[in-house]
Amino acid sequence: MRKRIVGSPSTPISRESDQGWLDLEQIATVEVTSEDPSFPIESAFIPSCGPGWRASQKGEQQIRIIFDKPMSLHRIQLRFHEAESERKQEFIVRWSSAAGGPEKEIVRQQWNFSPAGSTTEIEDYAVDLDGVSVLELAIQPDVGGREAVASLAVCRLR
Repeated sequence: MRKRIVGSPSTPISRESDQGWLDLEQIATVEVTSEDPSFPIESAFIPSCGPGWRASQKGEQQIRIIFDKPMSLHRIQLRFHEAESERKQEFIVRWSSAAGGPEKEIVRQQWNFSPAGSTTEIEDYAVDLDGVSVLELAIQPDVGGREAVASLAVCRLR
């Protein structure tokens, strides 16, 4: 997978296929709206390697996976972790059969994080999508109006 921080030069990233999960390094480019250098997007696509991705700025963020050629997707696994602040997050997963084409929403999900209780959200979706050129994850880290930083611990596709 190649990556782009929108408005910044491309940087190659590395990922090894694990138990049938797609090896995005070989088949896709990822775009992120921002990135904390200590929490690069690569570590969200390599679950055993690092803390996951975190935005460098507060507010809504997007992660777009742009496949080199249209793909069939059958499973989307996401994990979010927040142990420090209480907040209500919403994310939306969309897909398109063409870059810049109309997007179709797969799921819209809200989750309440609480350091005293619920710190990890794991979502595992069985899907039947053919001809996926773009998969987008939009994260609103706090729908309650407080400013928070978006993060993603793990994203895997099959």
